[in-house]
Amino acid sequence: MSQDIRDFIAPSCELLALGEPTHQVPATQRLRNELFARLAGQGFRSIALEIDRVAALAADDYVRNGTGTLDTALSEGFSHGWGAMEGNRELLAWMREYNRTRPPQERLSLHGFDAPTENFSAPSPRRYLEHVRDYLGLDLDIAGLAGDDERWERTEAIMDAASSPGASPEAGRLRAAAEELLVALRAREREAPSREEWIRARTHLTAGLGLLRYHRQAAVPLERNERVTRLMAVRGALMAQNLLDLHAIEAPRGPMLVHSHNAHLRKSPGGMRVADLDMHWIGAGAIVASLLGDRYAFVAGGLGRAGALGVGDPAPDTFEGLLGARITTWGLAPVPSGARTRTDPVPQQSGYFPLDHATLDGADAVLFIADPDLVQLARA
Repeated sequence: MSQDIRDFIAPSCELLALGEPTHQVPATQRLRNELFARLAGQGFRSIALEIDRVAALAADDYVRNGTGTLDTALSEGFSHGWGAMEGNRELLAWMREYNRTRPPQERLSLHGFDAPTENFSAPSPRRYLEHVRDYLGLDLDIAGLAGDDERWERTEAIMDAASSPGASPEAGRLRAAAEELLVALRAREREAPSREEWIRARTHLTAGLGLLRYHRQAAVPLERNERVTRLMAVRGALMAQNLLDLHAIEAPRGPMLVHSHNAHLRKSPGGMRVADLDMHWIGAGAIVASLLGDRYAFVAGGLGRAGALGVGDPAPDTFEGLLGARITTWGLAPVPSGARTRTDPVPQQSGYFPLDHATLDGADAVLFIADPDLVQLARA
């Protein structure tokens, strides 16, 4: 057992993926912050979170350049409502203070690697494509093709194929316009006066194209389980594309820490059972690991007990039970062998997804929290 994550990182690692079994334990965010602070002293220069990549530009502007306020960065720079989490506030405040006296090349950056979607809704691609059109100074009627934003954004557009605009003739013409923007943007790359602004435009275009892909999938008539599974697969592919883009941008400066749910970062194909849904898809971690090899490392997150979630002590022969026999507060350990998956937490009630063989397949280590109430951190 160790509390030094460097004990589990190979020298070749460029993307270090740190998973969590639930988003609902504040101690995991504070522990992530503590580990990132240590890694920053070892050459890591960026962190990517499971938030909308375009929205996160506002948070990155704040931590790198002091643009806006902390409250604005949290409200505008985080999707899924996660700007309200105290651990994320602490992360942004610390990163801003760290960067305040450092030259631009040494400043820490914050990214999102998620698509701009929620579980059962997705926005119109209009504003993302209009950003690129305006950057290029072209005359394209994006709004005329996209129509009313509301018809894309309502839940029915994702959950009911007949209500989706994703396969409409207008959507087809919008995809053609987006491809034209992509060609024009690539042609502008070498002569762009600001590399940062060019990357920002490409980020918006990636989001717009991803949304068109997501809405097109939503227009396919499928039963509920298969519908949600395929949408998760599209989201996983979009996440992987964002991670690979961010890796290409940040690798010259140093390794990147990635923080997200285990299901998105694990090296094996993903899966999740919630209520009446039993979903299996190839997630971002599996895609990126297959392409980066040993440059991608995955540390799975595990939890012993959590009173706030109604999760009690694990049975001794479960993964969490074996880890808890060695770790009394928190620590990192090799993947235990000869264990079973615990069955006492119900994910749709507790939000906690126990460690299982698929999650741990190929994992480089496990970050285990025995009890969030016992975690004491230097930066808490």
